[in-house]
Amino acid sequence: MRIGIMGLGRIGSFHAETLAGLDGVDSLVVTDPVAAAVDTATERFGATATDSPEALLAAGVDGVVIAAATDAHPSLILAAVRAGIPVFCEKPVARGGEESLEVLRAVEGSGVEVHIGYNRRFDAGFAAARQAVLSGELGDLHTVRSTTLDPAPPPPAYVAVSGGIFRDCGVHDFDIVRWVTGREVVEVYATGGNRGAEYIREAGDVDTASALLTLDDGTIAVISDSRHNARGHDVRLELHGMKDSIAVGLEDRLPLRSVEPGTTFPAGTPHTFFMDRFADAYRAELTAFTEVVAGTRTSPCTVADAIEASLTAEACTLSLREHRPVRLDEVRK
Repeated sequence: MRIGIMGLGRIGSFHAETLAGLDGVDSLVVTDPVAAAVDTATERFGATATDSPEALLAAGVDGVVIAAATDAHPSLILAAVRAGIPVFCEKPVARGGEESLEVLRAVEGSGVEVHIGYNRRFDAGFAAARQAVLSGELGDLHTVRSTTLDPAPPPPAYVAVSGGIFRDCGVHDFDIVRWVTGREVVEVYATGGNRGAEYIREAGDVDTASALLTLDDGTIAVISDSRHNARGHDVRLELHGMKDSIAVGLEDRLPLRSVEPGTTFPAGTPHTFFMDRFADAYRAELTAFTEVVAGTRTSPCTVADAIEASLTAEACTLSLREHRPVRLDEVRK
């Protein structure tokens, strides 16, 4: 199949490399405002260059991967849907709730599959955790803990347009808690602080945040996010049930140091980058998209799914700002 890629920044270039290595992908068509990025893709992967998204959509592609800036996501998704071309788009669907709902309304009646990129759904550990919940082997859940700690904050220009730590970082935790537990978030309470880079405070954001989520069955989910974790990129999930408790991310490359006498775990080199931690998940995610393009499966993460994670992020952002619990009904349009 012939896959188009819109946007060749860090994640777009990574996706181009992954797609070029998949057996089911015959060729790539690319576009990006930065000519050097396009030149690199054509040289490395033999991709065909186009000078605009419109030209790419007219180039006979079977599917489109959108890795452009967030502001461009809605218009690019809608353009591909109007062209009848299946879409993979990195999260989020849009910067705001109303734009997201416009995309949802357009997609729902189109018959075109749209897959939003939440890579943790394709990580082997998270998939095993979901199966453990679905099988009932944990019993009823009472506590979930989801952690995302980055080794260093993104640059100032990125932070300024990120929408805040809950919309940019915590949204991955919100999606995976919902996916693994099969439950919906009904209320949140969030807090945050600034312990590092001053430019994050100046942007009106926090660099470390936590949120308590109440799920619709009474389960409590504890979310912990930070831009500062010098030891490495730490992503974990704990599930505590009435019968058993399990964890995702407890492996030798966990960026945590035990001070218990005689303990050698974890013994490996810590993960330092999200593309390192989730390399296999990204490959599985894009493989799944090629199956969506081929018509052998439906979208494994729909626009509606992505909006639910974004609504939780909106509620947490409001809770942080106003120092109070927020029910999701307050932010749901």
